[in-house]
Amino acid sequence: MKGSGWDRRLVVRADDRNLVGHAGIVLLRKVADRVGFTIALTRALPQGVGPGWRDRGMALVQLACAIALGARNVLEAEQLRHHWRTLFPHPVSDSTLWRTLETIDGRVAVRVERVRAAMSRVVWTLLALRPGGFPWITVCGRDLPGWYVLDLDATIVACTSKKEGAADTFKDTSGHMPLGAWVANIRECVAMLLRPDNAAPNDVADHRSVLAAALRQLSLPLWSKLLIRIDGAAFSHGVLEHLQSLTTSRCRVFRLGAVEDHWAGVCSSAPVFAFVGCVRGTRPS
Repeated sequence: MKGSGWDRRLVVRADDRNLVGHAGIVLLRKVADRVGFTIALTRALPQGVGPGWRDRGMALVQLACAIALGARNVLEAEQLRHHWRTLFPHPVSDSTLWRTLETIDGRVAVRVERVRAAMSRVVWTLLALRPGGFPWITVCGRDLPGWYVLDLDATIVACTSKKEGAADTFKDTSGHMPLGAWVANIRECVAMLLRPDNAAPNDVADHRSVLAAALRQLSLPLWSKLLIRIDGAAFSHGVLEHLQSLTTSRCRVFRLGAVEDHWAGVCSSAPVFAFVGCVRGTRPS
């Protein structure tokens, strides 16, 4: 299998030879390799044998990098791969990409989702260890330290009517209206549901599905504060009731009657300097 040892002799020179456009691909690919995402994704995908077998995890990482740099379809991603041949010496064809995507069925998608969640925990931990800490956002001019903000919104993507899943709208256009979830702190897309362009903007089932997928991807510490923002067009009582049900927790409180009353009386009759000494760590004389 052709692995990911592309950067073993990688050097950067400031001259006019061997120029490569979209050089930012190096940083994206390097991050994926350093955090272990490429290897973990390879293990999650079905593997084959043979000397010419392509690393499917590497192929998907390269595809994601190409999309981030402007590729709109698999063919454009293949063209970018050939453009980066000096960096990545084994470009993958569009047919190989399609075969890789076809192997992702329901069971494989679950494994890929788990890999993404595990890698998110690694990346979020590295972000928190920076000198500036984890990035917090500002809402209405007020900083929200300690708050994780999750945005749910749908966007229209126009395309031809021949595309799979496309539909016509009242605006005489055709395309899709995917519903996605983004972490506003780091602008990371954690979930996406592909829908036709005539999908209802306030569909409760779609919002619950995307929200559940997004929460599975969030690597939040225990007792974290999560703020969920939804576009006004998607408001519905069903979505609001579902959000309220997620914030409901039950606990049992035991009151020790006479013992509690006894210590309340002791504390009220104790002198002030006794509490001051306890706070300072000294015992009053």
